Amino acid sequence: MPDPRFPIGKFSFPVAVSETDRATMIAEIEHAPANMRAAVTGLSPQQLDTPYRDGGWTVRQVIHHMPDSHMNAYVRYKLALTENEPTIKPYDEARWAELADSQATPIEVSLALYANLHDRWARLLRSLAPDDWKRQFRHPDLGVVSLEKNLALYAWHGRHHVAHVTELKKRMGW
Repeated sequence: MPDPRFPIGKFSFPVAVSETDRATMIAEIEHAPANMRAAVTGLSPQQLDTPYRDGGWTVRQVIHHMPDSHMNAYVRYKLALTENEPTIKPYDEARWAELADSQATPIEVSLALYANLHDRWARLLRSLAPDDWKRQFRHPDLGVVSLEKNLALYAWHGRHHVAHVTELKKRMGW
């Protein structure tokens, strides 16, 4: 049984990223909202309020986390494309998940936000020139991060959280 925290494994950045790899990752970004929607379709309110693992977030919190996290990533792209190695502001995702909007908002609100955000983000990503992928931002905790590495991270992130839901569904027989 895989580690329930990392059902698809921990993130690792590939040594080299080709144009084909980038196109694949952009497609993963583009399809992540539909994959999450498919994973949660038909779940009851009780199922949505079930943690995906002991001590973990509920499915509802995971759904609301996705646009929160990916909006931050989208803004980081915009900053890196328009400024010289900007320092970004991190956020406390665990505390955000405890806020009222992550606890009680209907999931459709975040699923729609996630889909629309990814539509814009994929359009931006497809517009980047080869040199743009080398642009960077500075994360106070992680150091300098290239847009290429961030692309790989967020392609993984979408799959990672869909797997939290699908693995929970398997374990629970839903």
